[in-house]
Amino acid sequence: MSHFKQLVEWRRMFHQHPEVSYQEYDTTARLKEILEEHEIKIIDYPLDTGLVAEIGEGETIVALRTDIDALPIEEQVDSEITSQNKGVMHACGHDIHMASILGAALLLKEKEAELPGRVRILFQAAEEVGSGAQQMVEAGVLEGIKAVTGFHNDPTLKVGTLAIKPGAMTSAVDRFFIQIKAKGGHAAKPEESNDPMIILGQLLTSVQSIVSRNVSAFDSAVVTIGEVSAGNTWNVIPDSARIQGTVRTFNNETRALAEQRLQSICDGLASAFNAEIELEYIHLPNAVMNHETLTQIAQEAAEETGYKVEQLSQPKTIGEDFSAMSDTVPGVFSFIGSQSDFDLHHPKYNPNEDILKKAPEFLSNLVQKLF
Repeated sequence: MSHFKQLVEWRRMFHQHPEVSYQEYDTTARLKEILEEHEIKIIDYPLDTGLVAEIGEGETIVALRTDIDALPIEEQVDSEITSQNKGVMHACGHDIHMASILGAALLLKEKEAELPGRVRILFQAAEEVGSGAQQMVEAGVLEGIKAVTGFHNDPTLKVGTLAIKPGAMTSAVDRFFIQIKAKGGHAAKPEESNDPMIILGQLLTSVQSIVSRNVSAFDSAVVTIGEVSAGNTWNVIPDSARIQGTVRTFNNETRALAEQRLQSICDGLASAFNAEIELEYIHLPNAVMNHETLTQIAQEAAEETGYKVEQLSQPKTIGEDFSAMSDTVPGVFSFIGSQSDFDLHHPKYNPNEDILKKAPEFLSNLVQKLF
C-alpha cells in the first residue's frame, strides 16, 4: 500500500483525539481538512457531525461508509499515542476504519478519470449509540445509491484475513429496562413490606429461561442482563429495583418472541407479587444483511487483493448500525483481521496497524467492482 505511512499517521492522530457519539466535531474538522488537502469534494448535507464526500462523475453512485465515533472508556494501553481525551478511547477501532477509508479515497482519487460513476464516501457519526447511520439515511445521503459497502476490524482474526457471508452478518440489537415498584420498610419486619429483592431474584431467573426454554434449538438468541440495582444500605428493604440488559437476535420472529416473553414475565410476576413492573423495550440496529450477489463480488475483490477469505458459519452477536444503510439499498459488509490480544470495547484493545496495508486496496477494488 503506497500510502501506508501516511495512513498510520492519520490513524494515530485520530486515536489520540477520540470523541464520543454526536460530539465528533474535531474529528469531522480533521477529516474535512484531509479531504480538501487532497482535492476530494465535500458534499453538503444537514449533519452536525460526520460528513459526505464524492469522487468521480456520472449518474451511477456507489457508497463507501466508515464510522468515526469513540467510546466512553479510559484507555489502558500505555503508548506514545494513548488517548489525550480522558475517559474516551477508540476502543472499537473506528480510527482504523477512518484511516482505511481515507486510504481507499486516495486510491480512487488517483483513478478518478477512469471511474464509471461517483463514489460517495460516508463518514458516519454515532455508530456506538446505534443511530448515526439512520440519521444519515434520513438526511438523504443514500438517495440514488446503487450499492453501499463498509467493514469492521476484527481483533480475533489475523491480519490478512477477511471474513464474510451472505445473509445475516451481525445481530439485531435491543435494549431493555425493567423497573420494579413495590413497598419497602424495615429489614427486621419484612412481613410489613413487599420486598422488591424477592421479585428481582425471580425476574433474573425467569429472564434467562427465554433462550433456554422459548427459543428453538434450531435458532439462536442472546439475553444478557448488564445492570442490577436496588437499595442503598444493609438494614432497609427498598421500595424499588431495576435491571437493564440487551437482547441479540437474527430474525424478526425471534426478536418479537423475546420482547413478548419479557413482557409476559413482567406481567406475571407483577400479578404474583402484587407489585408494579414496567418494561421499556428499545429496538436498536437491525441485523446487517449481506446481499448475496454483492457478497460474491466482495469475496472476489478480497481474494484479488491477497486476503485469506473465511466464510463465516454464523453471524456475529455484535451490533452494527450499518444495517440502516443496507436495509435502504443493497449492501455488503465484511470483517477484516486486526489481531489484538484484547477484543473490541476493551480498554487494552490494541489493533495491529498492518491492517492498513491491504484494507484500502480491497475497499477501492470492491467499490470499482460494485459499479
